[in-house]
Amino acid sequence: MLLRLLTLPISGPLEGVTWLGKKLQEQVDTEIDETENLSKKLLTLQLAFDMGEISEEDFEDQEEELLLAIQALEEQKLKEEEEDA
Repeated sequence: MLLRLLTLPISGPLEGVTWLGKKLQEQVDTEIDETENLSKKLLTLQLAFDMGEISEEDFEDQEEELLLAIQALEEQKLKEEEEDA
């Protein structure tokens, strides 16, 4: 306990940087997961249409929703990158 208190001026900022790095990594992983999930849903939708499980109208409606969601994620990512620059 005493050692921890004595090393706090050095270890405190390092732990803060480590915590910040973990939070950034979690955010990146979440964004990647969202994009991958939407892409997988789009592929599943295409397969369902190809196998005749859904109508062309349903396919087009759902495809448009998924593509718009993917586009929104990409635009959000670009906006965040521009703000960081």
